Amino acid sequence: MNKNTQDNAVALRKRLKQGRQALTTTERSRGALLIRGRLYTWLASQRTRLLEAGRPDIRHIAAFWSMPDEPALQPLLHQWADDETLSVSLPVVTAPDTALSFRLWTPDTDMRAGAYGIQESCGPAAPLPDVVLVPTLGYTRHGDRLGYGGGYYDRTLAALRASGHTFTAIGIAWATGDISAEPYSPAPHDIPLDGILTDKGWPVPAPDL
Repeated sequence: MNKNTQDNAVALRKRLKQGRQALTTTERSRGALLIRGRLYTWLASQRTRLLEAGRPDIRHIAAFWSMPDEPALQPLLHQWADDETLSVSLPVVTAPDTALSFRLWTPDTDMRAGAYGIQESCGPAAPLPDVVLVPTLGYTRHGDRLGYGGGYYDRTLAALRASGHTFTAIGIAWATGDISAEPYSPAPHDIPLDGILTDKGWPVPAPDL
């Protein structure tokens, strides 16, 4: 990434964080509820399609533990965890500049604060995910993602693809994160997302599996 692109990304991150901090409590609550509802409906419909087509089901979801400024996914994770046909896992930072690991999570799983103060599961190692939910600060209508600058998800998605594993990556963002009109270009190592879901809908359409 050249210096101009890097400086632009830093400025964008600052502005996007300010934009989401300006959301009211009501906007956050209602927006997160809409995201959870749409995400639940998408997964349920995809599982039905796969079953009817005689194809392998979605079994393993790699989610994330939402931070206060992110759309709250926790109620949906509890709902999925009650489904015995699904497993839910959370990302774990094991070392700087590496891919994330995923550990299984249930409501009874012990948690601990990770490297960035984000809650991480202390459960056992998870199977490779069929669906990866990706926290997304900024996005374009082409599926480009602007994250927090650590590169963990880019490395993780790249490693999953390099392993030959088939999965679907869904970005979870606030609609205020749309940078489609900004002079932003993704870095060569950035991995496009398969779909992006916000409180206003799917700016990058929900994928069919």
